[in-house]
Amino acid sequence: MSLSIHRGLNPTDREPLEALIRATGFFNPEEIDVALELVDDRLANGDASHYRFLVGELEAQVAGYACWGPIPGTVAAADLYWIVVHPDFQGQGAGAALLRAAEEWMAAAGRTRVYVETSTRPQYLPTRAFYAACGYEIVSELVDFYAPGDGKATFLKVL
Repeated sequence: MSLSIHRGLNPTDREPLEALIRATGFFNPEEIDVALELVDDRLANGDASHYRFLVGELEAQVAGYACWGPIPGTVAAADLYWIVVHPDFQGQGAGAALLRAAEEWMAAAGRTRVYVETSTRPQYLPTRAFYAACGYEIVSELVDFYAPGDGKATFLKVL
């Protein structure tokens, strides 16, 4: 199976994206709200939105997405906000394909420093391992950032 990444976000994607975010069982209610807020911002504001989306499909279904944006006040930095892959398609290279496509898009937009922030909770160990396997390095860790016992790890990749 090959992930097809051929488009940005369409209004018809909102429902499938919400379903896949929830299907992961990974995100808490506040994280789900934030993810959907970014989707809604892009749908409401189009190209004027700060958020950029790539939607990936497998077997004619929305299989995942990546969301990124330029970091205001910087010349060449970008934040990768989300990569979400439906559980049915995890472990098949969909996340890595989305990440590569997002990195290509960021580089084409003149963004050569990509930052990713994630939790240090044990639940996020596979996420941190994924970014490390994709060439990202931890550049900072803030203890108890999100909550007691839940720090923030910041990864960087120079494109």
